[in-house]
This record gives sequence, structure tokens and C-alpha cells, in this order.
Amino acid sequence: MAATRPPQGVTGTGGTGGSSRGGGAGPVRGAARAIGRALHFPVTGTARGIRRATHAHGAGESGLGKLIELHAVNGAGDVMITVALASTVFFSVPTDEARGRVALYLAITMAPFTVLAPVIGPLLDKLPHGRRAAMAGTMLARALLALIISGAAASGSLELYPAALGVLVASKAYGVVRSAVVPRLLPPKFSLVKANSRVTLGGLLATGVAAPAGAGLQAIGSPWPLYGAFVIFMAGSFLSFSLPAKVDSAKGEDIALLAADERHLHGPHREERLKRPGLRTVGPAVTHALGANAALRCLTGFLIFFLAFLLREHPLTGESAAVSMGIVGVAAGTGNALGTAVGAWLRSRAPEIIIVTVVAVVLGAAVVAAVFFGAFLVACLAAVAGFAQALAKLSLDALIQRDVPELVRTSAFARSETLLQMAWVFGGAVGIVMPLNGTLGLAVGAAFVAAGWLATVRGLLGSARHGGRGRPRVA
Repeated sequence: MAATRPPQGVTGTGGTGGSSRGGGAGPVRGAARAIGRALHFPVTGTARGIRRATHAHGAGESGLGKLIELHAVNGAGDVMITVALASTVFFSVPTDEARGRVALYLAITMAPFTVLAPVIGPLLDKLPHGRRAAMAGTMLARALLALIISGAAASGSLELYPAALGVLVASKAYGVVRSAVVPRLLPPKFSLVKANSRVTLGGLLATGVAAPAGAGLQAIGSPWPLYGAFVIFMAGSFLSFSLPAKVDSAKGEDIALLAADERHLHGPHREERLKRPGLRTVGPAVTHALGANAALRCLTGFLIFFLAFLLREHPLTGESAAVSMGIVGVAAGTGNALGTAVGAWLRSRAPEIIIVTVVAVVLGAAVVAAVFFGAFLVACLAAVAGFAQALAKLSLDALIQRDVPELVRTSAFARSETLLQMAWVFGGAVGIVMPLNGTLGLAVGAAFVAAGWLATVRGLLGSARHGGRGRPRVA
């Protein structure tokens, strides 16, 4: 053994012989590594911080953290396409012409969507083992459609509208599958409202980051936000398969029936087969919550289009049209994020009470803003409406996931999303044709909320008092 030792001072790595030739290489390599680490730290440090946040409180172990990250990618891609479409349809023409183009966009995309959307849920019900593939498919479809829109926008082709419809359908299909996946990924001691809010908050934060990035790409050239959407959605299509395999499991899904009360049996051993019930049979809590959410969604659609045209012609005092719309948009986004954050920490067992409360607050804010119309109150109404919509939607999702058996839950989500989307379109259509009078417009918005709240408050409070009795339990 002693004979195999190299003579002292001869080896080139640790002895003196090598130090004369490469003594300076070590410090140089060390300095290069230090510079590399310094340059990579903002990226790697941010990535590690995001991963710690999304995987906290058991979300990493359950797989919910990966769904949060996937939903963030989804939100970033959608906002890139939204920036490109807004610049093409709305901002590139005068106000009067913009009204016509926006109305045409709503008509061409939403009329077919009304027919197609109810098919999404039943179709996905038949694919319980392909949820990851379905989510990846919606991402891939939007990636390819983003490229089609980029070419159509540059040439002015009518392909823009069917491609936008395809993006809308794919986005809603993703939302339906995502909502059905959440219960499979609940960490211990997590409520559905809290899990939904964590996922939604991840999407909102990504949207907040991607929106200015999309605006910057738009400044470079109109196709660039769509190229960015292509890259983001392609990444999302691969990320979909990183979700745990249990989201594809159909365990327990073949023994549930959509029912409103305990008089209906819940197993495959029935003597007769019932026709699949409609949305009205999911129970009073869900239907009343859906009505209240539709009122809020109608107000949101109305405010988006009415204030967009109003502020374009009559900006807030001392501000330009772009800054005025930015102030209202930031207020709405902040309220939405705050509502989602509150939902993330809320442990309430009565989503019905949450809905009743937030809709009442929005109604009060809308009435005050209509009576004392002004810049500050308009921004406050946008923030309150965003807050209420986020929290009410989370509560509706929790009610559907709580009360509707998983066998047909995707259908219930599809139908509810369709109704909410149609409410948004109806409100937006009214906002497009309304005279540009602030007090009158906000009074109409308040009327939308009042109609929805008065029609649902009694049923929601009654459901909360009964504590959910007479509703089927979901495994």
C-alpha cells in the first residue's frame, strides 16, 4: 500500500507542483461560480419562494400545490390572449366603432358558446380517467389557437372570431375539469372554500404579473403577446401531467346519483334507471347560490363595458382615459385578490351566509355610487364588486363540491359556468348600449344586484339554518 502513494510534492492537484501552473484557475473558477449564483439567484430564489408558498400546509404532499402552479400558468396564458384581443377589438378604433366591434365579438363568440358549453360537462363525465389529458388538451388547443389569432389579427381575417370562440370553450373546459379535480387533492383539514381560494389566488397573482408583461410585448408588436401565450400554454400542457395520478381515479364515482333529497337512492342497485336530472335537482342551496352569483357576474360584465366606454369619453377628474381605466381596473383586481385571499383563510362552514353578506355589501356600494357618483366611489365599487365576486364564486364552488355527487359534478360545473357566463354577457351587452351617464348606469347595475339578492336571500338563509339536511353527501 505504501508503494502506491505518489511522492510528496509531485501530484498536480494538492501538491506544490500543480500550484505553479494552475494556482490562479481556482480563484477564477470560484469567482465565476459566485457571479453565476448571483445572476441566477433572482430566478432560482423566486422559484423556490413560489414553490414554498404553493406547497405549504400539506399542499405539496397532496398534489394541490401542482394544481395551483398549473392554474397560475393558465391565468398567465389567458391574460396574454386578452391583452392581444383588447388591443385588436377595442383600443384600435374610435369609441362608436369600438362599440360595434365589441358587440360583434360578443355575438359571434357567445352565441355558439351557449350551444357548446352544456356539452362540455357531460362529455367530461364520460372521461373520468382522462382529467390530466383533458387539461393538457385545453392548454394545447389554446396554444395553437393563439398562433391562429396572431395571423388573423395581422391580416384582419374573420378567423379571429371562431379562434376566439375556441379559446373561450377551451378555457371553460379547463375550468370545469379543474373544479372537479380540487376535491381529489385536498390536504388534511382543508375546506373546499380554502382550497379553491388558494388555486384562484395563484391564478390571480400570475395574471397580475403577466398583464404588464403582455402590455410590454404588445408595445413591441401586436403578435408578441400571442406568441407569449403559445409558449405559456405549451408549458402548461406538459405541466398538466405532473399532477398526481389520483386525479384520474374514478373511485366512488359509479355509485352516486344527482339528487336533491334523500328520497332518491344512491347506488347502482336500483330497479329502474332515472333520466339524468337537470341543474334544478342539485338542491336549493346550489340553485340560490347560483342565482346570487349570476347577479354579481351580470354586474361585473356591465361595469367592464359600461365603464370602459364611459371613462374613454369622460375620464376621471384630472386623469387621461387610459389612466382612468387603469385605476378602476387595479381597484377591481385588488378587490378580487383580496376576496380570494380572505377565502384562503376562511374556515366558515356556511357558504350560504358568505354569499348573502357579500351580495348585500355590493348592493349597498352600488346604490351609494349611483347616488353620489364620483371617481372615488366608482373605484370603490369596482373593488367591492371584485371582492364579492371572488368570495361568492368560491362559496358556490364549495356548495357544488359539497352537495353534488362526483359522478355528475362536472356537468353541474359546466351548466353553472354556462349560466354565469351568459349573465356576464347579458350585463356586458346592456353596458354597451347604455347611454354614457354615470348615475343612470350605476343605478342599472344596482338594480341587477338587487333583483338577484332579493330572489335568493330567503332560500340561502333557510338552507344555512337547516345546516344542509336533506342533501347528499360527497365522498
